[in-house]
Amino acid sequence: MRSRWWLAASSSLFLLTPAIASAGLTFEEGIASNPDSHAELYREQHWLRSDGDHPTERLVLYRCPDGTLFGRKQVDYRQSATAPAFHFEDSRSGYREGLRQGATPTVFVRSSSGAPEKSAALSPQQLVVDAGFDEFIREHWQPLLAGRAVPLDFAVPARLESIGFTVRRIGQLQIAGEPAWIFRLQLGGLLGWLVPHIDVFYGQASRRLLRFEGLSNLRDDQGDAQLTTRIDFASPPRAAAEAQWQAGLQAPLSACKTGQ
Repeated sequence: MRSRWWLAASSSLFLLTPAIASAGLTFEEGIASNPDSHAELYREQHWLRSDGDHPTERLVLYRCPDGTLFGRKQVDYRQSATAPAFHFEDSRSGYREGLRQGATPTVFVRSSSGAPEKSAALSPQQLVVDAGFDEFIREHWQPLLAGRAVPLDFAVPARLESIGFTVRRIGQLQIAGEPAWIFRLQLGGLLGWLVPHIDVFYGQASRRLLRFEGLSNLRDDQGDAQLTTRIDFASPPRAAAEAQWQAGLQAPLSACKTGQ
């Protein structure tokens, strides 16, 4: 029961995003693999539009190992960097989720292509949403390095609510020659000791997400259990063309098999 509860609670939480490189439009790719076999499961392709060091929009495409595009996410940071509006769709099952910003933030979810959409309003106070977690980490960089356990309320569309988590620094590691801090994200209170945690690795100098280990927001090909992954962002962001963004918005989604 605890394991199932954690699976539901972490839905949409870990579409984690690489750090901002510079003004304009940049591109970065993450490769998700099976932590045990190291076989590739899928790829995340991130395009980020920013104004200086401030993100404004993000487009993420999800591809099976054969290159088939099966999922897409759009993020709008313009109203809030840590609680951005977003919309995610997975064509394998028809699953959709997101958050609409307005007078009150509203999460929504559709469990499959034949299911009705459900929605609920959330309190905007101290809310962290989807890719806004990266901005939250950078905003709390110094308290985290000082050893503080920083609380956050994360929007979980699959449960139509926000849930309390804590994040803390637990160590450091070299990743491809770059010193990285390891931050651990877990449920707050006693539940944090009873359910799986998620570790994220950020460059000490770049503050760039280098690696993620734990439950992904993506489910298996049947739309049931969430995938446990290790996602590596091996190369830093590079400049991208507007045509790539537009092509990504318009590309059709197709069902395919991840490398599970």
